[in-house]
Formats: sequence, C-alpha cells, structure tokens
Amino acid sequence: MDKISKFLKLSLLILIFSFPILSKSIAKDIPVIVITASKKPQSLSSVGTSVTVLDEKFLSDSGEYFLGDAIGTSTTSVNFFQSGGHGTASAIQLRGMPKRYSTVYIDGVKMSDPSSVSNDFDFNNILTSQVSRVEILKGNQSSIYGSGAIGGTIHITTKKGEPGFKKDVNYITGSNNTHNLSSSISGGDEIKNYYIGLQRFQTDGVSQMTHNNEKDRYRNNGLVASYNNILSDKLEFKGNYRLAETYLQYDAVCVSSLFGCSSTRSHSEEVDAIESSANVSLIHKPIEKLTNKFTLANTYIKRVYAAASGSKNTAQDNYYGDRYAFLYQGNYNFDLDNSIVFGLDREDDRVGYNANQSGYLYSNAYVTSKYFDYQSRVTQNIYTTLGARFDEHSYAGNEDSHRATLAYITDNKKTKFKSSYGTGYRFPSLYETFYVWAANQKSLPYVKAENSRSYDFGIEHTLMDSNLFIDLTYFNVEYNDTLEGWSGNNSSGNTSTTQNSPGNVKSQGLELMSKLKFNEFLNFGLNYTYTQTYDGAEQDNPANTYVNSQLVRVPRNIINLVTNFKIPQYQNLDFTLKTKWSDEARDYGNGNANRNGAASFSDAELDSYLVNDLSIKYNYLDRYNLFFDITNILDKEYETAKDYTQLGRTFNFGIKTNY
Repeated sequence: MDKISKFLKLSLLILIFSFPILSKSIAKDIPVIVITASKKPQSLSSVGTSVTVLDEKFLSDSGEYFLGDAIGTSTTSVNFFQSGGHGTASAIQLRGMPKRYSTVYIDGVKMSDPSSVSNDFDFNNILTSQVSRVEILKGNQSSIYGSGAIGGTIHITTKKGEPGFKKDVNYITGSNNTHNLSSSISGGDEIKNYYIGLQRFQTDGVSQMTHNNEKDRYRNNGLVASYNNILSDKLEFKGNYRLAETYLQYDAVCVSSLFGCSSTRSHSEEVDAIESSANVSLIHKPIEKLTNKFTLANTYIKRVYAAASGSKNTAQDNYYGDRYAFLYQGNYNFDLDNSIVFGLDREDDRVGYNANQSGYLYSNAYVTSKYFDYQSRVTQNIYTTLGARFDEHSYAGNEDSHRATLAYITDNKKTKFKSSYGTGYRFPSLYETFYVWAANQKSLPYVKAENSRSYDFGIEHTLMDSNLFIDLTYFNVEYNDTLEGWSGNNSSGNTSTTQNSPGNVKSQGLELMSKLKFNEFLNFGLNYTYTQTYDGAEQDNPANTYVNSQLVRVPRNIINLVTNFKIPQYQNLDFTLKTKWSDEARDYGNGNANRNGAASFSDAELDSYLVNDLSIKYNYLDRYNLFFDITNILDKEYETAKDYTQLGRTFNFGIKTNY
C-alpha cells in the first residue's frame, strides 16, 4: 500500500503540472450565486469563505442513492464514514472535526437531533433524488449559524416547482435486491409554484459487521413537498415539508461483561424511525432596500428500537427529539456595495427517553440569539464581511462568536485571494447536561459550552486559456473546554460522566481542488486533502488508554479523481470513473470484534484503501436517461468505521425520465 500511496501522490503532481500542457479551448462558466455564506444571495467570486456548491445535475450524474455518498467524494476536507451498507449510521466530518461540529440544514431547518448524545445529525436517510442543491461552507460559521458550526455547515435544498407542469419517474434496481422508485409532480407560474415528490427505497443489504454473514435490511419511504406564492409586490409565502419513514436492521456493539448480553447473540437489532422537517415563511419587503423574513420551523426525529431475543435490546426503547424555532432575518442594502444581514432566533429543544419501557423522561432547553453580518465592497477588487452573534442558553449561559472574511480579486478576474477568521462554540446537548452530568453529579454548575477559533487562507486561480481551475487553501481549527467522558464521583461512589476537558483539540491541513476541461469529450476533477489532527482532550486525560493522538476516522491523506469522457461518435453515451484513495486512520476498538466475551476498546487502525466506481449513462431522445453503475469495481474489502464492512462490488441500473 505504501507503493500505491507514492504512486497516487506522484500522479497527483503530474496531473497538476500537466494540465496547462494538456489543455485546449477557452470557456467561461456562468457566475455561481450562493446564499448560505452570509444568508443572502451573492456571487461566489466575492465570498471569502471556502464554499462548495453541488447542483441538481451533479447529484443526478453521481449515480449515488444517498446524499452522503455523493458529498463524500465531491470536495476537499469532507470525510464520510458509515457503519455498514445502505441506511446504516453515517456522518460527515468537515476539516477533521468530529461530526458534532458540523451543522446541517434542510431548506433552512436545523437538522441536528436533540435526542442524540451530542446533538448531531446522521446522513443515512437523505436520498439524492429529493435534493436540488447543496452548499458546503467550511470553517467556523457560528457567527451566522450558532452552536456547533465549528468545522462548517452543510445546507441542503430540496426540489421546488418551476413554471409549467412536469412529471418525473425514476427507477433503479441493483445488487442485494435493491429497488429505488421515485416520482414527482410539479408546476406553477410566475406567481406560485408547487412540488410533491414520493420515494420508496428498499434493500436486503449486507452484513454490517465483518465477522457475521446475516444481512441487514433497510427501507425508506420518503415525501418532499413545497409551495411558494407571491401574494403581492411586498409579501411572499414559502413552505417546505420533508418526511422519511425508515426501518433498519443493524448490528450493535454488545459485550456480555459490559452490557449483560451474549457475545454469540443473533445480531437481530432493528429500529424504526421517523425524520421530518417543516417550515413556513413570510417575506415582507416594505421598501426597496429592506427585506424582512419571518420563519417558523420544526424538526422531529423519533427512533424506536425493537425488543428481540438474542439482541442487545431486551425491551423496546423509544427516543425522540423535537425542535421548534422562530426565526427573524432582516436584510438592508445601503447601496450596491454595502449591506447588512441581521436577525433574532429562538430555538426550543425537547427530548424524551423511554429506555426499556420504564416511563418517559423529558428534558428541554432553549437558546435565544441575536446576530449581524455586514458585507462591503471596500474597493473595486476587495470584498469583506464582519459579523457577530450573541447567544443565551437556558442552562449553559451566554456565548458570543465573531467572524471576518476577505476576498481580493485581481483585475483580470483570473485570481482570487481569500481568507477568513472566526470563533465559535458548541453548547452541551440535553443528554450531556441532564442524563450524564446532572444524573451523576446531581449538583450545579452544569457543563459549559466548548469554544473554538479557526482561520484559513487560500488562492483560487483560473487559467482561462486552458479551462483549468485550481483552489488551494490552508486551514487551522482549534477548540477547547471539550466535552468528554471522564471518571467522577457522586454520593453513590465512582461513576462515569461527561465533563469539560482542559485539553485542546487541533486540526490543520491543506485542501487542493482542480478542474480541467480537456475538450468537449474529456474532463477531470481532482481534489486532495491533507489533514493533521491532535486529540488533546483524550491525550491530556490521565485516565485514558489511547495511544494515538490523531482524531478518530480522519485519514491523513485523501485523494479523489473523477474522469468523465465521451466517445466522439456516440455523444449521447457518457462514462464517469471515480477513484478514491484514503490513507490509514485511527479508530476506537469495537467490542463486537471480540467473540470471547471480553471487551477490547483500545485504539485500532483502519487500513488505507483504493476504490474505483464506474458509471455509464445514455441519453435517448433527450427524454430518457438510461444508466448502469458498478460500485467498487475491484471488490475491495475496506472499512470507514472499525469492524463495519463497506459494500463490495455491486451493480445498479435504471431509467430516469420526465414529461
């Protein structure tokens, strides 16, 4: 594997320096508009924050069923890991940070799960066919998006209606008895539009664990709907709703000496879940320069773990998280070059646990927020933003965060220098506050927020004569007061609890993105990420047994290469080869790997791997898109989470049409 690593790194250098030699004709891209960088539309070229935009065409062409898989190879500093096959627990780490430090929004609704341990979010139930656009912001975004946005934020926009009337039908089938059927109707005019989409995904799956052969099935029934109406020249209504009803069989970590269950059990764990988000907004524009937006949003996530003989779950367990948010956002344009975004938010989180059917335990907390973000074009070539946010948590106290960005564009528009600096925080989850700290300590003070700072600087350069784009960025992130599990004491004696660690956690690295349009038949997309991390929260805890200072599941090096080509005589036929190489990484041990009843949770290693996927598409009569995909062509055995196998060689084929 060391030889492969050296070969890929050499290939990377050859590709970078060969692009100008290989290149051909000039082609200007249509300017890209982003919204989430400062909560208002602006040209991507003027943004100092590192932003990646994935549009509907990219997601459709990716051939992936699930959004996490599509994002995982699309840009730099995005590490996607999954505990098995389709529908199993999965997450995205931005810039080396654990998943709890990247906030996720769907149609502007915050999707972190209040009932999860760290108030984070999993990607296992989001299907690409429901999504029209993704914007990924890297670096500290707490001044705009509040708690948890330390590594960055991911903004997902579901599909919307367009003028006219449209019907879509897509069907995909493949290995492991996998079927994915989706359909939608949409339409509208210049005043109003609507969209209703339904989806059914099901698969027999594969075994999650590397040491057993039973299959873990998954089902996902989904609904996406939206309705927009311009009520007058000053008032507009917008509404969105998304629902995913899922069923999953999975393999839980369970060792008899720790959890009272047999190490030779049948691995028959299963969970039913509901995941929904909804929002309604009124947009009021009393004068030309001022826009007011009032939004009421809700996130609801429920998980029901079924009781089963031989399972870790000896009785049915229920967990649910509920969030209501009232959001006000104002946008005032002083002139064409200066504007300010400002807002007031109120978020109320509530969780309920019914472990082993012993009766529900409820807890709740709220956060009130005030923020502003001032954007200015200082000179003809310099764009800046300066923002701050002030949050008040009902238990964890007050926190504030700040951000400044700078973008300088050269006169010839070929080069942009960008930089950002920000501070951020993550409030303790309700689980960390009430079910760990308060339950074991039974006294104040409560655990407090984690705090961070991050900065980055980079250069984007376009060689117009060669259709080559290069983006090189250095980033540095650090956070402290980390919430970690420690040994403690209470009136009952020794116990384990979550406390703020004195150690610092650090991540720094380089991000390289490049795109080359060789000609109309051949183009490349290549990204490379180098990440160096230090888990000071664990290393500085004298009670730990960890031997590696790297953050878990963060490879030092990741390379993604996408090669797209067409045969000149058959321009309707499209081939895409995706190649990913991931370096080895640290992970925690997994008690399931030991089948003698003894737990082994000390550090483990994830091996490096090289995976290739091929997608073949054919467009017929500009109406029917036929495709055939081969995932993991060489049937490579690899893991992105210790002892949880990833899919081997699989085949998918299907048809997409609209009329």
